[in-house]
Amino acid sequence: MRAQSSATGPSSIAVSTSPVTPGAAAPSSQRLGTAQAALGVVTFSLTFPATAWGLEGFGPWALVAVRSVLAAALAGTCLLVLRVRLPERRHWAGLAVVALGVVLGFPMLTTLALETSTTSHAAVVVGLLPLTTALCSALRMGVRPSRTFWAAALAGAVAVLAFTVAQSGGALTAADGYLFGALVVCAAGYTEGGRLARVMPGWQVIGWALVCCLPLTVPVAAVALAYEPVVWNVHGVAGLLWVAVGSQFFGLVVWYRGMAAVGIPKASQLQLAQPLLTLVWSVLLLGEHLTAAAPLTAAAVLVCIAVTQRSRS
Repeated sequence: MRAQSSATGPSSIAVSTSPVTPGAAAPSSQRLGTAQAALGVVTFSLTFPATAWGLEGFGPWALVAVRSVLAAALAGTCLLVLRVRLPERRHWAGLAVVALGVVLGFPMLTTLALETSTTSHAAVVVGLLPLTTALCSALRMGVRPSRTFWAAALAGAVAVLAFTVAQSGGALTAADGYLFGALVVCAAGYTEGGRLARVMPGWQVIGWALVCCLPLTVPVAAVALAYEPVVWNVHGVAGLLWVAVGSQFFGLVVWYRGMAAVGIPKASQLQLAQPLLTLVWSVLLLGEHLTAAAPLTAAAVLVCIAVTQRSRS
């Protein structure tokens, strides 16, 4: 990771800027971007189980505020050590959307939902997120994917939605309001972050978004830790550290880099695999039961991902 001014032009995308022969750079960048986005998905897939662990030791407000403060401390240290200049004024509105969506909104709403919902049921929001992100990018950036892309994306979303609803017995809970709210704000944050990652390195996008939230998250963390019960245990601390370092910083760094390289709609479709990965982690880490429908849904989702990755934007 090297210092790079966020005031540079589009050529400052944190992918590869070395001159190469025509026809070789694009496939290489596409493969690297896809790998980075996939790594982000794997990281995000552990967020719900880690949050469930974190709630064993911390209250919901404390967990969200402290995770943001820890992630901001890590990001701020990187920005200071590498002497990164402040973003241009025109980028701050977009960074505010990223902050409200992925730093504050999504973590808070999903954490509140997980107080009464299982991780498998909460995964419905992730199943619908790729389609919602593609819709947001179409509205925000004028992206017009092909009909094949939309058909495959919709089919994948329906498959994941049907699977996760079946896991919960077909019943909707009060937590669904939080989940659908999280879906909207996260899609907006992903879209804006992916756009900004085209003009500044992805780690700076999430880094500045985290830092600009500190005036809010620090006092909230102090008040929440004082008023919500805290039980220091291995699960609670491990869950907090993962959602802070993994989900809130590292995962978003590689995710935004991937979106900048392959495009927001295509990268977002890789998240169709995230609910199924979350269910696997839920079985291994939380002891939740996984039904026999999982392999069939996984096969359907992988087919949809393959179609969306091959379709032309």
